[in-house]
Amino acid sequence: MNVHVLQHVAFEGVGSMSSWLVSRNADVRYTRFYESAKLPDLSQVDLVIVMGGPMSVNDESVHRWLIQEKEFIRQAVRLGLPVIGICLGAQLIASALGAKVYSGRYTEIGWFPLEAVVTGEDVFRLPSGVPVFHWHGETFDLPSGAVHLAKSDACENQAFQIGRNVVGLQFHLETTPESAALILEHCGDELVPGDYVQTDKNIRKTSETACADINRLMDELLSYVVR
Repeated sequence: MNVHVLQHVAFEGVGSMSSWLVSRNADVRYTRFYESAKLPDLSQVDLVIVMGGPMSVNDESVHRWLIQEKEFIRQAVRLGLPVIGICLGAQLIASALGAKVYSGRYTEIGWFPLEAVVTGEDVFRLPSGVPVFHWHGETFDLPSGAVHLAKSDACENQAFQIGRNVVGLQFHLETTPESAALILEHCGDELVPGDYVQTDKNIRKTSETACADINRLMDELLSYVVR
């Protein structure tokens, strides 16, 4: 399986997904936009993973590669390829498919539970009540044809699915204690007190025990989109 990862900053990598990729003997290649905006021929790709990052999908005047990236994502969806977007990645899928991305009512940083919106045999089932890791200030409208999968108290549109192979998650199921520590190191200045912003200490403490559950869910999602 040929997997292509779209990575926006060095400190937001694939996290727990690395073990699933190894288990599938995946040939994993990257476009690291902080180094180069070179993108592959989609005919050689079996799965696209779009990672997070601190920039906005609306920053095209600053990051010109966002234009190319959105077109790449749009074409991947049109070709029927499995595509998973995480945080910024979900926002990029939404934007690429014509939906608006904008500042949310709340900044949501830390471990907060989801509420499942839709369940059924034709969608990926996200469990209600499980704390997942969030780090976002923007949100998105659902793209045309998307199924709304989950919400939280702070953010209405937490996850969506298009067809059987495209899933956008506003949150991070791939988080490990190490990846949480990295984002805290690089983006800790965003921990401004708010209704849905946890402290550095609480995030690190929760990460030690909560990651295993969401990592299993991440593995299930990867298997779901490529089945």
